Amino acid sequence: MEISIFKAVGPIMIGPSSSHTAGAARLARIARLIVAAPFSHVCFALHGSFAKTYRGHGTDRALVAGALGLREDDERLADSFALARRAGLSWEFTEADLGGMHENSVRMTFTLTDGSRQEITGSSIGGGQIVIRSINGFETEYSAQSSALIIRQYDRPGVVSEVSGVLAGHGINIAVMRVSRSARGETAFCIIETDDWIPREVEATLRELPNIISVRAINLIDREESTCTAI
Repeated sequence: MEISIFKAVGPIMIGPSSSHTAGAARLARIARLIVAAPFSHVCFALHGSFAKTYRGHGTDRALVAGALGLREDDERLADSFALARRAGLSWEFTEADLGGMHENSVRMTFTLTDGSRQEITGSSIGGGQIVIRSINGFETEYSAQSSALIIRQYDRPGVVSEVSGVLAGHGINIAVMRVSRSARGETAFCIIETDDWIPREVEATLRELPNIISVRAINLIDREESTCTAI
């Protein structure tokens, strides 16, 4: 079995805990990339161990840092509250029962500057590794280990085939594809993890397909890059 030494001994990070600090910062940072739009407020609903120990382990500061786009090894993580105030970002922490989810889980509700909201739930599973469990009510299992397309679409025959065809035409290999839907024939949600960087022209082409509602590309090859507007 191949395993990185960094997964065994923990990531390069600022803070006392790979799960409660580094993982928390990464969760919020990946959530920010998924939201991909300016936001002014974040509500962090903490579950399990996160809810019980978030102040002592710096989980609160790590989550706010991630929402600002700071990486888990950024020395400014400890100053995230002051940085957020300067950026005009407000936040709050509440306690929530997320059922059978991992004890280090959080539901993040982003209030966008246009007044709409986006909700992302994720878990910090150890060693700085994370899993995004749901996006706006659709179940996912995205570990943020590779680049991905996040697509909302109408549940119609042939849509997945059309999307796959666009990727094949650009020489992009699909590693994992997961599709869920609200109900038959209504809205579906698709996450496609890829082996390759996803160019912006691929996003543009996919948006032109008749049954596509929205497309977001998250590029996590070498170094995460956000296409969203900074707060």
